Amino acid sequence: MRLVIARCSVDYVGRLKAHLPLATRLLLVKADGSVLVHSDGGSYKPLNWMSPPAVLRISSPDEVELEVGVTEQWTVQSAKTDDRLIINIHEHLHDTSHDLGLDPGLIKDGVEADLQRLLAEQIETLGSGFSLIRREYFTAIGPVDILARDANGATVAIELKRRGDIDGVEQLTRYLELLNRDPLLAPVRGIFAAQQIKPQAKVLANDRGIDCVTLDYDAMRGVDDSESRLF
Repeated sequence: MRLVIARCSVDYVGRLKAHLPLATRLLLVKADGSVLVHSDGGSYKPLNWMSPPAVLRISSPDEVELEVGVTEQWTVQSAKTDDRLIINIHEHLHDTSHDLGLDPGLIKDGVEADLQRLLAEQIETLGSGFSLIRREYFTAIGPVDILARDANGATVAIELKRRGDIDGVEQLTRYLELLNRDPLLAPVRGIFAAQQIKPQAKVLANDRGIDCVTLDYDAMRGVDDSESRLF
């Protein structure tokens, strides 16, 4: 990755046109071909950028550009369209390159896969007498997160989300409609389980006869003693 801090102006030319007047900015040139223009504000979002695949060409300015103080011109050409990012550099303040190596990617804590594994191992969290049939129960429209039986032997389909909203309830509804056509499983009821469930999702779930369960992820992992809490 190349990091350049420079006084520059930036023009995007193509399907859209945009202009950034002369100012001090951070230019990121990544190994994947992307080029991003950042200011010292606006959080993580760049002011302008060119996504990969793209080719960066650095050239000397013409006479007109030299007269207004341009010392170097970057042209970032998209490989898929005619779009170009043109960066006119007036002054280099910093220029370094670093080999970041292969990135292992983001490892999230408490994602749905972890919740699914923990709930399958602790299925009686949903009620005494519950037993696991299987995780990722395949259907024609996708896998049900967990299929289980309750204390009465009835089939229960469990949809897991980290944050439960209306879309998750709709998804479980579709699974239930399909599962209840199978005479070996019917009747099948649903449980919508999540760390947080939005009020609108609870209303919709209750209207459709789906139970809602809020999961305590820390307690399930054994890193939080919920019984000793004051609140």
